[in-house]
Amino acid sequence: MPLTSRRLRAALLATASVTLVAATLPAPEPLGIGDRLFPHLGNPGYDVLAYDVSLTYKGSNTKPLDAVTTIDARTTEPLERINLDFARGTVSSVEVDGRDSEFATAGEDLVVDTPTALPAGAPVRITVRHTSDPTGDQANGGWVPTADGLAMANQADAAHRVFPGNDHPADKAYFTFRVTAPKDLTVVAGGLLAGKREHAATTTWTYRTSHPMATELAQVSIGRSAVLRRTGPNGLPVRDVVPAADRAKLEPWLRKTPDQLAWMEKQVGPYPFETYGLLVADTETGFELETQTLSLFERSMFTGTGYPEWYVESVMVHELAHQWFGNSVSPRTWSDLWLNEGHATWYEALYAEEHAGKPMERRMREAYARSDTWRAAGGPPARPDVPTPDHKISLFRPVVYDGSALILYALREEIGKAAFDRLERAWVSVHRDGSATTRQFTDLASGIAGRDLTAFFDGWLYASRTPPMPGHPDWRSEAPRAAVAPQSPARAPKPE
Repeated sequence: MPLTSRRLRAALLATASVTLVAATLPAPEPLGIGDRLFPHLGNPGYDVLAYDVSLTYKGSNTKPLDAVTTIDARTTEPLERINLDFARGTVSSVEVDGRDSEFATAGEDLVVDTPTALPAGAPVRITVRHTSDPTGDQANGGWVPTADGLAMANQADAAHRVFPGNDHPADKAYFTFRVTAPKDLTVVAGGLLAGKREHAATTTWTYRTSHPMATELAQVSIGRSAVLRRTGPNGLPVRDVVPAADRAKLEPWLRKTPDQLAWMEKQVGPYPFETYGLLVADTETGFELETQTLSLFERSMFTGTGYPEWYVESVMVHELAHQWFGNSVSPRTWSDLWLNEGHATWYEALYAEEHAGKPMERRMREAYARSDTWRAAGGPPARPDVPTPDHKISLFRPVVYDGSALILYALREEIGKAAFDRLERAWVSVHRDGSATTRQFTDLASGIAGRDLTAFFDGWLYASRTPPMPGHPDWRSEAPRAAVAPQSPARAPKPE
């Protein structure tokens, strides 16, 4: 990045006088919080409390959006410099607590020099004026172009392709989205509508979350959309966002959501957020995604002919289950991903068993047979191999889907259904609105079971070979075969 005018003046002064003291701060560098799978993701030294993301969409997917992101945070250690995750945008200015601040880029970090040193425990407000570019590499996430606008798919490490922040699920925060778009378009975002202001040719829509959210779960939809409303259990507002021309065609699918919500509440307890619904986008991503309160689905999932009805319904439940497992209780590190996908796959399979006569035991036995191959190809469930740099969603392999649901099946066989059900409810209750680790899950399981399950979990979570299945000594895992292709996030195995 070119020197800003202040840096240029400082450089000229430095050359004019040998008595000036050289700058003490080291050169900007990308930092991270030490995640084994994404070492430069997240940033140390502060905790984000809230984001306010303002976006102006000009009606074209080929032009960057003008944006202002304001971050309210609290320092956790003394800071003279703040790193934010940000890529695929141009920064025009940064303010810290209302004062212009110097900044530079390093890797995928925006590095900001604070005007004065900040002590630990200090509140800080960072305002970044930038663009948000929807063009370029779509394979690694961020903005997703649709037939009539944009949506977001930020998993696992792509929110910082849209807005600057602390892009790691360990640092959840409240969000406000303010999106200005042409009058003929509808904007919907995670959370609830908090305001709508008409202008001459545009409308500004404001949405706020009532619960903290990980950056990877943010969603903003801009398009020629219809918003369909219905009521879920206990008066929960349910809103679906669909291409306006498809509202009648999609209604038979969308009306299933309230009953699916009631079914999930029967399994694990009250729905954890302020609203829910489906965002059906006219785009091809190869996956569905559990963005918080508004799950992203491809239009073809419902309008195509390749999937039987029971399968589509089970995928709907998969994304719904994520609202508890992954969204309300987020992974502390990306190695804890098995807790998200294993649980979502578990309830997807349980729903298919109860509603479509697809036996859970048969699916788990088939998963067991393939488990050693999956572990050889992608690592054990709680210690997955590092994703390839040019294809980050290669992290979403079969071992974190059915391979991790298999762990839950083994756990239920080991401790019994009653204890397992208590564990599930306790997990989403104790850690609601937070992030949690694999160790916390295994400790809670041991406490509820009334015995130490360390040896059980060590084998199932971390071993290269799959342990014997409790209660099924005849089950066998086949010898590892050729590597299994990575699986797209949040897409169940296709029915055979």
